[in-house]
Amino acid sequence: MLDRVLQEIRARRRFIVTSHARPDGDGIGSALACGQILRVMGKEAEVVMYDGVPRIYQNLPFADRVVQANSIPATDAVVLLECDSVKRTLLGGLENCFLINIDHHASGRNFAHVNWIDSSVMATAELVYRLARLACVPIDPDIATCLYTALMTDTGSFMFEGTNEHTFTVARELVLAGAVPALCARPIYFGHSTAKMRLLGAALSNLHREGPLSWIWVTREQMQRLGAREEDCEGLVNYALSMADVQVAIFFRELLDGRYRISLRSKGEVNVSRVAEHFGGGGHKCASGFSIDGPLAVAVSRVVERLQAEPVLNAESSTNHRDQ
Repeated sequence: MLDRVLQEIRARRRFIVTSHARPDGDGIGSALACGQILRVMGKEAEVVMYDGVPRIYQNLPFADRVVQANSIPATDAVVLLECDSVKRTLLGGLENCFLINIDHHASGRNFAHVNWIDSSVMATAELVYRLARLACVPIDPDIATCLYTALMTDTGSFMFEGTNEHTFTVARELVLAGAVPALCARPIYFGHSTAKMRLLGAALSNLHREGPLSWIWVTREQMQRLGAREEDCEGLVNYALSMADVQVAIFFRELLDGRYRISLRSKGEVNVSRVAEHFGGGGHKCASGFSIDGPLAVAVSRVVERLQAEPVLNAESSTNHRDQ
């Protein structure tokens, strides 16, 4: 399928590269690198994102060239990274375009004209790296920095289950190409805003635990009062997962329409992508998400009950006390 992707790229001149709304490190890093790879190939390429570039990724190479928009301009083809549908981008104008879908999620769908989905890798960045290699595009320090950042963030700093020798081989090759691990990590893990840290405090004040399951939430009122952005919610769920003996953590974020965005994280014993798919979402075995109707009490009850039906959590819950 990689050969087909390269064939379709070579047959066209103008490209839009995009990823899902509320982009994470893999979505942003892969898109920035892919856009530059296409330019090196002699193509016209523009990276367009509905939400633009989150603050912690704005120092990445090529980030200042990203166009924040609600729709795309005329183009020959669109490369969608980390998307299971056109809808995930929130961009208008994609419906009648030639679409190339590159994804690594097990929940990925064949919605495009060309679909390259490989769930054996830890990040879409690995697939973009393969594309560059097959196209004989040199991996310079800027491209390497974008891809390394994508790989680092989507593996949870190389902690998530599934990280293996191949993951580190790609990381090594990117470092040899010029990515500097410390400089890539610094803005991600030591560049938080004051608002995000205050939001973390609010979320942890709502911490609930029931045996191997924990959950936290934030409301729109809390976010507005603290001056927090949507991107400030990224990573908060990991604090609920960091407790000993907790196997799965849930983060509930209230949306403008009263629905809740749910982030699930697992230490590996529970496949949370299965749970996310049950609610119409998807993702990885250890990191998935979806949206659900409120109010909060109903959303919490539905998600917690579904997770407690998982054999591992059900077994452990019977031997653990409830801690609220």
